[in-house]
Parts: sequence; C-alpha cells; structure tokens
Amino acid sequence: MLIAILDYECEEKQKLDKGIDFVASDAKSDEKILLRVITKPRSKSGVVVVEDVRNMLEVMEDKLCDKGVLISKEFSDAAKQEMEKKNIQRISEKAMLRFRPEKLYLRMRDYIDDLCKAKCGKVPEKEADCKSHSDGGITCKIRVISDNASFHFEHGWTRLLQHDFMRLIALHNSINNN
Repeated sequence: MLIAILDYECEEKQKLDKGIDFVASDAKSDEKILLRVITKPRSKSGVVVVEDVRNMLEVMEDKLCDKGVLISKEFSDAAKQEMEKKNIQRISEKAMLRFRPEKLYLRMRDYIDDLCKAKCGKVPEKEADCKSHSDGGITCKIRVISDNASFHFEHGWTRLLQHDFMRLIALHNSINNN
C-alpha cells in the first residue's frame, strides 16, 4: 500500500528468509528506494536490532539506493538510533505513516479507473454507465470497493479507507497477474 500511495514504481521484489525487499523508484525525485519488510527479526526477542539495520545498509549500497524504509513490528533502541544516523525511515505498529484521507482516496480513484478500463473498456462517467449498475445489481468487486471507499471517505474513516485500498490493490494485482 505504501508503494501505491507514494506513487513509487516497483522495480524489483525479492523474498528473504526473514521478510521481503522492494526496490522502487520515485518518479518525482528520480531516487531509488529500498523498502524492507522484516517479518521475522534475527533477535530472540522478536525486535529488529542494529545487525538488521546494518544488513539493510549493505543491500542499499549494493543496489545503489538513495533512501531506505524499514518496516517491522518493533525496533530496539539501538536500531532506532542507527536508522536515524543513516537516514532510514522506520515504520512500525507504533510509528505508522499517516496519510490524509484525501490522498488515499485520490490514489484509490486512479486504481479504480484503471481496473474499470481493464474490465469494461472504459471508466463510467455516471452511475448509469457502469455495467454492474445496469445489470440490476452490484456484482462487480471494483464497484463494491469503490462504493465502500466513497462512503468511508465521506465519513472520514481513514482506517476503513486503508482497508478498502488494500482490497483494491489485491484485486488490481490479481487482475494484472492473470
């Protein structure tokens, strides 16, 4: 979801024993970014430690990355300090990125439009143009997610809007992988 919201282009994806790496580019700045998700930290305590951060720095250097983002459940104090020194952004359950609902919803609209084009050949301009609507019921998953997102956006329910976005990305990936 982070890659989609920030409008990064994923160049490479590599599964690791302890997580997954994404190498992405930022179209606005031309920077290359390593996004690392650690699901199973090395430490017995289950927190990301300095060794994990240093390993990521080596990969960033090898892949000529300008920036890094490390995502995991929890980080040791030493790992946090090392990340601050090396300018690696940290995302955890306690330190989540916050996106304005407007930004989430606008990025979602781009995905919805792309999916409508892929499925029906065009983006409906009004409700009656939607094939799902004209069939007498809402059977289209794209339309259901779109309607839910619109409702959640109107009410300012960011967490539900994020959930809608994750469903939309999963649908986008399943359609594009077929």
